[in-house]
Amino acid sequence: MESKDKMDLSYILNELGEERANYFGGVTPPLMQSVNFCFQDVERLRNAIANEMDTPFYTRGHNPTVAILRKKLAALENAEECLVFSSGSGAIAAGIMSCVQSGDHVVSVQNPYSWTYKLLSNLLSRYGVSVTYVEGTVAANYAAAIRPETKLFLLESPNSMTFQLQDIAAVCSIARQHNITTMIDNSYSTPLNQQPIAMGVDIIVHSGTKYLNGHSDVVMGVLCSTRSRCEQIFKSEYMTLGGAVSPHDAWLMLRGLRTLPLRMERVGTTARTLVDFLASHPRIEKIFYPFYPSSPQYRLALQQMKAAAGQFSVLLKADTIEEVERFCNHLKRFLIATSWGGYESLIYPVCASYGSVNPTQTTLPWNFIRFYIGLEDPEVLMNDLSDAFVAMEKG
Repeated sequence: MESKDKMDLSYILNELGEERANYFGGVTPPLMQSVNFCFQDVERLRNAIANEMDTPFYTRGHNPTVAILRKKLAALENAEECLVFSSGSGAIAAGIMSCVQSGDHVVSVQNPYSWTYKLLSNLLSRYGVSVTYVEGTVAANYAAAIRPETKLFLLESPNSMTFQLQDIAAVCSIARQHNITTMIDNSYSTPLNQQPIAMGVDIIVHSGTKYLNGHSDVVMGVLCSTRSRCEQIFKSEYMTLGGAVSPHDAWLMLRGLRTLPLRMERVGTTARTLVDFLASHPRIEKIFYPFYPSSPQYRLALQQMKAAAGQFSVLLKADTIEEVERFCNHLKRFLIATSWGGYESLIYPVCASYGSVNPTQTTLPWNFIRFYIGLEDPEVLMNDLSDAFVAMEKG
């Protein structure tokens, strides 16, 4: 780890890990696409095999381009170490599986990310791991769910649909009293807006696909923790399951990280402008946004987050699904898509899960729409929303 006086945000994003003298003075790190690496003698090969997490030997374990990214991400989360995976689901799965074995118990926030739910309820249950889902807005619910075999508390704060928070410090305090590991999905806030390690969290995971990359062209997962825990995960879940990221994707994310502070500031400011615009509209029934003053968790958001990001959700006042669809279909500047965190504004209408041959499991109502705000001018987006509201009325 570099000396702490150098570890400001600009240094991490633009200089940390970039040994330019080693690659001809290139300003941009090279893309080391090679799968394997050769050695001058057997002893050096032997040492590389023994230290595969830190030495180029075979790219599945260590790649120089990926190593630069790992160093930056760990520093952003103020963690000792980082592993990057080929998807956010891969990072989540490795983190959870590293904490449990047959007969163990997990306490998870209610309605977690869909693939986290499937891992816990459908896959790990086949191997004797049980789970209890709790209303996470009340920290005491985690304590009430503890069993002698409980090994992990799982948090998502905020989550990515209704943006409910958990009191991270309170939940971690409960966990420490019972020697339980804590793990949080920090994708919404990013390390810029929330620092879970400072609040006591043991494992931090991200969908790097979202804000960390920021260009909607890379799928990646991130796991940050202590050096010893990452070594344990590397030797077991990481290498065994083979969820390594490609060097090219790591190179693209290094590019994306350069503008992370600028992008987060832009999407956060524009999102708040649009929330204020929608708050007084007669066709809006409810707004879900952690930094909205009327939110029941507003004080907690101010306490543990530096700022909100570029997402919010609404309930439309509509009598039929057709009205909601008219609104969504009329939008020109918002793409209808899943995911979030890129340069483009998106909507995800829950009504798409209704009436489908293969519906997505959801407890959200059909008039629920998630918005992700990209880098467009706020006036352009507000005009687009106004036109869509008019289309709703016309039928």
